[in-house]
Amino acid sequence: MRFHKTSARAALLGFATLALAGTGSALAQDVSGTWLRDSGASRVRFAKCGEAMCGTLAWLKDTNGPAKVGQRIFYDMKPTGAGKWSGSAFNPEDGKTYSGTMSLSGDALTTSGCVLGGIICRSVKWTRAN
Repeated sequence: MRFHKTSARAALLGFATLALAGTGSALAQDVSGTWLRDSGASRVRFAKCGEAMCGTLAWLKDTNGPAKVGQRIFYDMKPTGAGKWSGSAFNPEDGKTYSGTMSLSGDALTTSGCVLGGIICRSVKWTRAN
């Protein structure tokens, strides 16, 4: 009987370890939080918006430009694979919305906005700020 209890405990410990390992990999691909643009000019906070992710300007180095803190610049970013999303990106500088993608690798995030079916794209690199 003692062997049975020990085996049951070992099995439960194994399941708990697997569950935690699965959670860690999911968290590693979580884009939620605040990100600093590579130029240091802005920070964007990503959070869930329905079934997608959205990004809102959380801080601006220059508050006199067309971009405003609190302005949503990434919309409806839905998962397209491991560490990848696609949706829409708004550019406050020209007032236009583009098809957008995000790619996450560790604490490095790359966002891209494209026109003409992806023929012309502009990418921005971000690092986790929190």
